Amino acid sequence: MEFLSERVSLDKREGVTSVVISPRLSRGNEALLLAWVLAWTCCGAYVIYALFQMAPGQERSFTLAFMAFWTYFEVRMVRVLLWRTKGFEKWRLKDGTLTIKDEILGYGRANDYFVENIQKLGLIDMDRTSWKWQLNDSFWVMGGERLGFEHLGKKIVFGKGLTDEEAKRVLVTLQEALKKARKQAVAQ
Repeated sequence: MEFLSERVSLDKREGVTSVVISPRLSRGNEALLLAWVLAWTCCGAYVIYALFQMAPGQERSFTLAFMAFWTYFEVRMVRVLLWRTKGFEKWRLKDGTLTIKDEILGYGRANDYFVENIQKLGLIDMDRTSWKWQLNDSFWVMGGERLGFEHLGKKIVFGKGLTDEEAKRVLVTLQEALKKARKQAVAQ
């Protein structure tokens, strides 16, 4: 096993290439994220308490609608917190299939892509001064993808939180492994 950085490991064996990315944050950013989730949860708990004190009517209906939005963002923030503290992004290229999985506490859905259908593998080209890039690269979201490819006309992005240097090094390894996997698929 080879470590590209303290967060990225690469394992190349006969017929199998795998990459594991840890999305860990610095202690300061982790504390900020935890404080934000706790504050959001406390605010929601207070609104729920106030909801039971309200008389039926228009205000209560508005508060129920507000709580639906609050719940959506609560779930997303808890998921990001778990991702940043207990999650991993895993890729495995084996038997002509690239498998990409976002794993939190050992759970997550794996997506499989046949190497014959993978086109245009490379670095994602985005304007780093754009608002969209800045938001996607923030520590409070599960974003920051650096690599991508086309699979049956659909754009697939992965490589969450990689630095530019890590992305380039992993890309070279992945391209070599894809080339070998395609040769093996043609030979069969």
